[in-house]
Amino acid sequence: MVADPADASEEITHSLAQARLNDVPALAERLMSAIFTDNPEWTDYSPVPREDLWEGCHRYLERILQILSGAVSGPDDDDVAAAIGRRRAEQGVPLEVMLRTFRLGGRIVWEALVEQAHADRADPDVVLGAATSMWTVIDGLSSTLSTSYRNTELEKLRRDDQRRHALVEDLLSGRARDTAFAQRTAKELDLPTGGRYLVVVAEMRADGSFALRGQQAALSALNVRSVWQVRADTLVGLVALEQRDEHPVLEVLRPLARGRVAASPTVRGLAEIGLAHQLALTTLGTSSHGASELVSLEERYPEALLVQSPDLAQRLLESQLGAVLELPVRERDMLLDTLTAWLEENCSTANAAVRLHCHRNTVLNRLHRITTLIGQPLYGRSAYVALSLALSALRLRDGLRG
Repeated sequence: MVADPADASEEITHSLAQARLNDVPALAERLMSAIFTDNPEWTDYSPVPREDLWEGCHRYLERILQILSGAVSGPDDDDVAAAIGRRRAEQGVPLEVMLRTFRLGGRIVWEALVEQAHADRADPDVVLGAATSMWTVIDGLSSTLSTSYRNTELEKLRRDDQRRHALVEDLLSGRARDTAFAQRTAKELDLPTGGRYLVVVAEMRADGSFALRGQQAALSALNVRSVWQVRADTLVGLVALEQRDEHPVLEVLRPLARGRVAASPTVRGLAEIGLAHQLALTTLGTSSHGASELVSLEERYPEALLVQSPDLAQRLLESQLGAVLELPVRERDMLLDTLTAWLEENCSTANAAVRLHCHRNTVLNRLHRITTLIGQPLYGRSAYVALSLALSALRLRDGLRG
């Protein structure tokens, strides 16, 4: 009966691999030499100590021979290749460097098998079958390495994102008042410790997207560093102005607003990021629901004061304009529009009349009606401030009701 050539090839492969298992330490030294000769990129990866690299080479070559000898099954989902992939990914060795190293290992093993075949006077035609088996094993181990490497990279990215998220949250909570923490965090987030900062807050819209888009690329074009974090219902940005003025930065961001966006005043260094975040949130509260705008605290100080004290704002509104608000809608709106125009025109009845398209005496009559209703004069610094704040409180109330 004629022997099956495939069986003969497998038997020879097992025999050759078994004979070289005791030579793995010497083969590992060969691979180490080949790595630094044919794969010189390894010299760039100081995080991998020589002993660690040698151990990986030893385990890899031993596993190839173990599979070829039939001692262990494989190569799919091999635990040795998976472990090497995980470790090298953690150490930052590029995947392509590792794949070249695995191929070099295959070449070392093949040379060893050929040497053994010559020593055993094996049939050359049968020995060629061992080549197919061996490269099938190398391909399988390389595939397992790649899968493990990429999974580890994804996990590493998730851990990095979690670390970054935690650092930003600590900054928003004010922890950067600790100088040592601020310095470490600045380094990890690639931000300056000192210099001027803005904090920008964008709302989450009804469709789940955020009210600011393309901001990081726009700021990068200005050579402005920034870090952005998604929170429960807002997108928060830490913008490092350093020595720049904030106005060009805000002007770049304004056209990108697709909903309510607010910016804090400038603060000094990471130590004041927590304060800036609170001020940005307060400023966001001054923007009406449905608005599509970027507002800064500088533009909204009166409204921000009212947002900070909603109960006081309501009392102010009732005390200053309560009687007007009780009128029928048409008369109420006419008187409120007149009062708003008069105050915004620096208490000029003539200018208010032009703006309202009516006669100056009509404006005077409406103002007299308001005076009678609220029981106090409209003139004087205190009256101007109180009435202006009351009108702002009304706009806020109606705007935030949506």
